[in-house]
Order: sequence, then C-alpha cells, then structure tokens
Amino acid sequence: MDIGIVSMRYAKALMEYAKSTGTEDRLYTEMRTLSRSFEKHPDLRAALENPVLPVQEKFSLICTAAVGDAPVGQELSRFVTLILKNRREAFLQYICLSYLDLYRKSRHIGVAKLTTAVPVSREIWERIRNSASHLLHAKMELQTDVDPSIEGGFIFDINDFRLDASIATQLKRVKQQFIDKNRRIV
Repeated sequence: MDIGIVSMRYAKALMEYAKSTGTEDRLYTEMRTLSRSFEKHPDLRAALENPVLPVQEKFSLICTAAVGDAPVGQELSRFVTLILKNRREAFLQYICLSYLDLYRKSRHIGVAKLTTAVPVSREIWERIRNSASHLLHAKMELQTDVDPSIEGGFIFDINDFRLDASIATQLKRVKQQFIDKNRRIV
C-alpha cells in the first residue's frame, strides 16, 4: 500500500472535518506540534509501531506529543481514535505532514528555514520573514536553526530553493578549485 496515498486520504478527511467544525487553525497547531515531536524524538514512531504497546497507551502518547499537558480537543481525540482503530499509526507522521501541507496551501502560507552559525535577533528574523513574505505574496513561517558547523554566513531554504552562503560551503568550493587546478597541471 502506498504511504503517500493513505496519508493524503486521511489528511484530506481531517481537513474537511476540521473545516466543518471550524477548528482547522487549532488542528494545524496540534499537527505542527505532533510533527515536530516526530522530528525531535524518532523513537516516538517506533513506539507507535510496537504491536505490544496497548492502544490506550498509544493514544496517550500521541495526545501528549501533540498538545503536551493541555486538554486534547475533541477533533484530535476522534482522529487519533480513528487512526488507532484502523491500525494506521505507522502512517501518522506522514498524515501530519500532509495535513500541514494542505493547510498551508489553503491559507497561502510559505515555509522557510534560516540556518546560521549564531542565533539571529528578533529584528533580523522579522526583516527576513517580511521580505520573503513580500516576494512570495504569501504569509511566511520562518524557522531558524543554529548550526555552528557552517562557520559563518547562512543557509536559506524556501520552498524548493536553497541559498547557501555559508563559510563552510565557500571553503569547500575553494578547496575543490585547488584540487581541480592541480589535476590539470599534473
């Protein structure tokens, strides 16, 4: 069975249900938190795929990953129950990603990621987000990441485009140029 087809069907059904109840914004927040939980804790997916773990514990685990200690909304609770009843918990991470994608397309929201060697100030973060929003004619979600291994500069990912202006990449290019030049000489 194709993971993409199953995930998209569940995500579309959840989106339609959320629209009918007027809770798509809250579900978006919960799904985004759940998706981040999957990213930060790869063992979460392994736990959900464990056939020995009781369904009630899986339910509790998913709800905690989505909302933390806050009360679980009825829509999320019903959706998680459906997922567990149909034994589709292995697809949950992909369903989250599909839902987030559908929501962003319906609301014209772009996603960008800025990776820097040091944290950026809130002012710079706002300027970058506003500039990207203006260029794409869409609202922007800007995620920042600090990665000291890039040594300086930045890497900016937006949609399917990447601008890599990191010092580490520039040093690799210079090194490769020297290697290529030495090969031609010899």
